[in-house]
Amino acid sequence: MPEYIWGTGRRKTSVARVRIVTGGSGQFVVNGRAIEEYFDRETHVTAAKSPVEAVGGEVGYDVFVNVRGGGNTGQAGAIRHGLSRALVKSDPSLRATLKPRGYLTRDSRMVERKKPGRPGARKRFQFSKR
Repeated sequence: MPEYIWGTGRRKTSVARVRIVTGGSGQFVVNGRAIEEYFDRETHVTAAKSPVEAVGGEVGYDVFVNVRGGGNTGQAGAIRHGLSRALVKSDPSLRATLKPRGYLTRDSRMVERKKPGRPGARKRFQFSKR
């Protein structure tokens, strides 16, 4: 019977719930679609798949992802984070490979809020001396 391992990943406002199945055929499904079909850019596909490629287990795992919120880049980062956490849960020895690459670290950068009396977070209205 296959073993399911869960991992949650976050990036910006995206949250990814990743489920990996050990002893799989290597399929990668995001929100019910193949990952190549879900993301329109190859860089997002590469970023999301990078933890599996780093540990050299492309064929050993089936990956099923539910991801919500944010845009494509945030979702790809959330998938990478959640997948890394799930891989470490399945085999703690993989931590030594994933940690130095920064895959286990939650990227805390968020969009800065818009300030009152200004057009954006940092931008100011044009200054007129006279």
